[in-house]
Amino acid sequence: MQPDPSTRAARRPLKTRGRAWAHGLAAWLAARRVQPNAISLSSLVPAAAAGLCFLLLPDAAPLLQVALLIVAAGSIQLRLLANMLDGLVAVEGGGRTLTGDLFNEVPDRIADVLILAPAGYAIVWLGSAGITLGWLVALLAVLTAYVRVFGGSLGFVQSFAGPMAKQHRMATLTVACLLSVVEVLVAGFQGRILFLGLLVIGLGAALTLLRRLQLITRQLQDRGRR
Repeated sequence: MQPDPSTRAARRPLKTRGRAWAHGLAAWLAARRVQPNAISLSSLVPAAAAGLCFLLLPDAAPLLQVALLIVAAGSIQLRLLANMLDGLVAVEGGGRTLTGDLFNEVPDRIADVLILAPAGYAIVWLGSAGITLGWLVALLAVLTAYVRVFGGSLGFVQSFAGPMAKQHRMATLTVACLLSVVEVLVAGFQGRILFLGLLVIGLGAALTLLRRLQLITRQLQDRGRR
């Protein structure tokens, strides 16, 4: 994340951002002149890897399915790590660029689609309905970010309110991947747990979208009364 220092209050609240290891890694990257924009773009690599794992799941052998689910979970977390480090390098490391806001938002939205939409293809027992669910959840994820940024464009502090902001979506899907390993070993993979994970993400994202829209509505009304 690469906001202007004057809008630090609009940064996504992350506990891990304050950890010593995170600052140490950001300092290491900054010392080697790794650009925040490059870190932002690099998040697309693990996002695409996670998406590919989901696409390969239905036709893979059970042991390979276990490996794919573990790789998918790890890749999702690597995507979040890159999302955190670009901000630390940009702000704390003094590497902010004029195009930082663009590189902060666009790769993030692409990464959401690369991860969430393919997850629907892995829901074997739902068939085409699973694919539809994956794309619907990806759309809702993009819309929650759009409304957040739109609120900022109106002059308000961007709201990162949940219950299904980005870090919550990715945490839910990570847990679903790891629990799906148990599904593979116990009952054979059909994507049942991934379905539940996507369903929770979708419903939560819809609620998040409504909450953020309601907040902007109140802020606009308050502005109009002044």
